[in-house]
Amino acid sequence: MNRLRSFLAVALTATCVACASPNQPADFIITGGRVIAGDGSISGSSDVVIVGDRIVAIGPRARRDYDAATTIDATGKVVSPGFIDPHTHALSGLRALKPPQPLANYLTQGVTTLVIGNDGGGPADIAGQHQRIDQLSVGPNIATFVGHNAVREAVVGLDNRSPSAAELEQMRSLIDQAMQDGALGLSAGLYYPPGVYAQTAEVVALAQVAAGYGGLYESHIRDESSYTIGLLGAIDEALTIGRESGAAVHIAHIKALGVDVWGQSEAVIARIEAARSAGQVVTADQYPWQASGTRLRNALLSGWSRAGGNDALQARLTDATLRARIASDMKENLRRRGGADAILLTSGPHAGVTLEALAAQQSQSAINAALALIETGETRIASFNMNAEDIERFMVQPWVVTSSDGTVGHPRLYASFPQKYARYVREQQVISIEAFIQRSSADTAAILNLCDRGVLRPGAFADVIVFDAETFAPRADFRAPDRLSVGVNEMLINGRHVIADGELTGIYPGRAIRRDDCSPTDGRIVK
Repeated sequence: MNRLRSFLAVALTATCVACASPNQPADFIITGGRVIAGDGSISGSSDVVIVGDRIVAIGPRARRDYDAATTIDATGKVVSPGFIDPHTHALSGLRALKPPQPLANYLTQGVTTLVIGNDGGGPADIAGQHQRIDQLSVGPNIATFVGHNAVREAVVGLDNRSPSAAELEQMRSLIDQAMQDGALGLSAGLYYPPGVYAQTAEVVALAQVAAGYGGLYESHIRDESSYTIGLLGAIDEALTIGRESGAAVHIAHIKALGVDVWGQSEAVIARIEAARSAGQVVTADQYPWQASGTRLRNALLSGWSRAGGNDALQARLTDATLRARIASDMKENLRRRGGADAILLTSGPHAGVTLEALAAQQSQSAINAALALIETGETRIASFNMNAEDIERFMVQPWVVTSSDGTVGHPRLYASFPQKYARYVREQQVISIEAFIQRSSADTAAILNLCDRGVLRPGAFADVIVFDAETFAPRADFRAPDRLSVGVNEMLINGRHVIADGELTGIYPGRAIRRDDCSPTDGRIVK
């Protein structure tokens, strides 16, 4: 009997060895975490298996079929897609940077892909920009808009006039080439020179080119306040441009800026909802701060005074009549923004001081203090001009995604995504964690037509973060705007380990992403 049992045991063992499939090799397996896929398909305990730059399997027992080179234990943590920041100002820094460039301020927020070229500032030479990005060895992936302001300045200059027919065709040609080279679409900054001098018809003609490639029309609208056509008039213009050009419309950093338009978020939402119901594609992004960030001259000077560039402005300031007119406009613009005490200087020798305090120190009016700063150079500010109700009303809309609009001197550059999570998810419960992740990843990828990004599923790029739901938080504030955020424990970008145990690894695998840019999966997708 014992001899028979031994024989059967050996036979069964041999049979199992013969029929069992050997485990497949994997680069990473993330186990034990709460997986939130970003698109609503998964929210629960699952394994995530990664081979090369792709996710190949997700499921409660996915790891049993793989042998991993590295296993990441995410027990007690959230596993989610890396966040996508659709509105940044990293372009200006990239132009001067030398490799490698981790862009740690974005990585520690959980951002694995960011967009540059917003507010009309995107370069006309998209191919050259992509080449530069790939040469830099950057941390996050980077995608690019072609900018209306940059194109207009290259063709028309900084003059306050409409383009000739030939000039308009030249601008259309530049945008056409940019779209062929992989631009996400056309960005506009109709509040800033020289875009402020463009009529609606000009922008329609240019947006048509982007629309022909399936590109987006992304707009810093002409007026977020009551400067010219008003907030509602500017929303109507953006919708008109989308309707007449055929382009999907994306409103940059949606807000109601200044006391004159507080509460108009309800009317803005109603207009956008009506357009969406009529078949238009309309979305927006938002940063979770009550203060905007810009240059002092952008906040206080009217467009006419800046026509022709800085030299022309300085000449106007030497003319007593024009200087008085400029000062009168500045006084009204300062009122819109809540007064001198609501303007915090964030660059230069007076950083950290309000305009009101600076004026008092210098024993002069706030307008004269501001004029002196404008005459001597560029000064960045944080402008406290929004109210909490408008911010929350926009935030809960399913078509509003997360962004930073990151600029030097403002904590949004270092902390927008954790700020939104810590304040509006964990503390105030304005939105759920699932909604926060979806509107920071999958929804953003869909708006931008970023292929296989922003979601955890087999076949998607392995842009993955593991964060602690209890400790993910901003450390930057208006007094110390450049402190890195905390709570991201692990990060993979294109399947490479960028953050391990909360520390940057020195691996920077970010790529320049072209519109609809997908790489092959080599048949490794496992359902």
